[in-house]
Amino acid sequence: MKDFRYLDGVTTLVLNEEKCIGCGECETVCPHGVFVLEKKKAVIVDKDGCMECGACALNCPVSAVEVTPGVGCAAYIIQKWIKGRNAAECGCGTGCC
Repeated sequence: MKDFRYLDGVTTLVLNEEKCIGCGECETVCPHGVFVLEKKKAVIVDKDGCMECGACALNCPVSAVEVTPGVGCAAYIIQKWIKGRNAAECGCGTGCC
């Protein structure tokens, strides 16, 4: 999902590979294909594709994934798809967009 970006290098996504049990839930629930399973462990393959929705962290049975939903302005990304770049606003109050 290389076309769906807000800002590179700002996501709060963290994967603790030692905790990971390789269940694949993160890969299944991630709407942007940020994770893949390699050698029975999750791997982040597109960190900047993360829109910080929190689905991966909520579905990880061993809490190997951490993310602070909304910090990367997921709302802005979604509005950009719907309204276009010039009409989108994140509303987070930080002035980031």
